[in-house]
Amino acid sequence: MEHRLFDLTGHTALVTGAAGGIGSAICHALARQGARIALSGTNAAKLRAFREELNDTYGHDHVEITCDLSKAESVEQLVPATIDTLGKIDILVNNAGITRDNLIMRMKDDEWDQVIRVNLEAAFRLMRAAARPMMKARHGRIVTVTSVVGATGNPGQANYAAAKAGLVGMSKSLGQELASRGITVNCVAPGFIRTAMTEVLPDAQKDALNARIPMGRMGEGSDIGAAVAYLASREAGYVTGQTLHVNGGMAMLS
Repeated sequence: MEHRLFDLTGHTALVTGAAGGIGSAICHALARQGARIALSGTNAAKLRAFREELNDTYGHDHVEITCDLSKAESVEQLVPATIDTLGKIDILVNNAGITRDNLIMRMKDDEWDQVIRVNLEAAFRLMRAAARPMMKARHGRIVTVTSVVGATGNPGQANYAAAKAGLVGMSKSLGQELASRGITVNCVAPGFIRTAMTEVLPDAQKDALNARIPMGRMGEGSDIGAAVAYLASREAGYVTGQTLHVNGGMAMLS
């Protein structure tokens, strides 16, 4: 039988922030390719409804696991819970993130701490936990959703930009550590993506944002989902330590 491109049949994935705008698009992309998914987030009712939607659309019997990424003990249980329910973990997608924007002179310690804890430290804990079973299996895909601002910076987002840039450096280091075991570690850096949050912006603000993008429009969650599905696939087995920028040309970074 001919192999289907980017086929993930028989693979399992853990996705954090699974019910959000970008997270749900990532889950759709992975499920469409045949992966079974552990959907993680904080809102149990939202996760359950989304799991039922995925099951109805693609089958595969997905599961949901609630987790508060700001609590270390909760994060440490997430990978073991995924293996308990799905039997193994082939793909880890660090997608969840929060913002606590403020100019540096006004930024409070807790605004810094919360963003670093959820966006950077939780990803570290999940990567560390997933590395061992992936090394044993001699196969794995770790994909982390960063941001264009991790590369360009952004006024009022020193905490967020620092966390996202930190994820890139951490992924490169881990990519070197795990490459010999058949595990790849990569990032996807979205630009402006159309979500529920951006939809409520005034038209003038949307127009100003679109003017900064050579393609003249915001991206869709499915654009990020497609990038993650590629990096999670066997076809991307020789790609590691890389950041795939998906931003419509807004920042042409190598």
